[in-house]
Amino acid sequence: MSTLSTGATAASGRPGRNPRKPPRLVQEFRKALFSTPATIIASIYLVLLVLAAIIAPLITRWAGVDPYSFNEDTIDPALGGIPLGLFGGMSADHPFGVEPLNGRDLFARVLYGARLSLSIAGIATLLTATIGVVLGVLAGYVGGRLDQMISRLMDFVMAFPALIFMIAILSAVPQVDRMVMLVVVLSFFGWPQIARVVRGQVLSVKNREYVEAATASGGRNRHIIFQEVLPNVSGSIIVMVTLMIPNYIATEAGLSFLGVGVRPPDPSWGQMIYSAVPWFSTAPHFFIVPGIFLSMTILACMIVGDEYERRLGRVIER
Repeated sequence: MSTLSTGATAASGRPGRNPRKPPRLVQEFRKALFSTPATIIASIYLVLLVLAAIIAPLITRWAGVDPYSFNEDTIDPALGGIPLGLFGGMSADHPFGVEPLNGRDLFARVLYGARLSLSIAGIATLLTATIGVVLGVLAGYVGGRLDQMISRLMDFVMAFPALIFMIAILSAVPQVDRMVMLVVVLSFFGWPQIARVVRGQVLSVKNREYVEAATASGGRNRHIIFQEVLPNVSGSIIVMVTLMIPNYIATEAGLSFLGVGVRPPDPSWGQMIYSAVPWFSTAPHFFIVPGIFLSMTILACMIVGDEYERRLGRVIER
């Protein structure tokens, strides 16, 4: 990071300025999206999934399906509610088939499940990153007692077994909006990880020559933080954010699978997989369809994040 910063300082002729770093981060991210066949496929999949989640109501209305409506004519009551037809009742009207027992359309529920899962993961990531970056920068840059207080708070939160306490908290408040509670608990237990990394990066950056030059020239703390410190730790922040999203998608699915996340009738990939467990031997599509989308989404996010981290590491080494 210091190499990039020194180069930027020399190029601009002004101490402490680093105008080229943020554009380089964006440029490297764009390159990472289209650098290999795997990242191209992953990027296209994620873009299509996000677009489909955003316009899910329009898609389901155009397709004439609904994620909440029962279609009793698509199941066989004599066989315990197994979908009629091959592959779980897949047809032109129900391209992914229908759920056993109630006949709800899987295509619509997968779309709405993506809408809910991506919303929870996206909002929780944004909130986690905001809290973690603010507290991490304050702890690393200000130091002293404030650093000690924030560091002890991070240790305190990280000392709790996150999954166990997530389950306990969500079970204790069953009547509260599930989406809000999931965002809150994910952010509460997630911010110390990013705060600790940011704190360590800031401790390293604040002693660099360009920061000392900006301080000696009378620059205000706010100016130094936003113009000198944050641009030089933003790479680590972006990498952590790209890896945090798939982690939150998987965690939300796991909590919903355990029955403390999204509650029926709202669709969630984890809750759909949980509901499919008793039908695995008789209607495996009910398990396979949401499982494939969950796995593909996490894998695509990991591929893009890993490639960006690799490319960013090369830039820093140069």
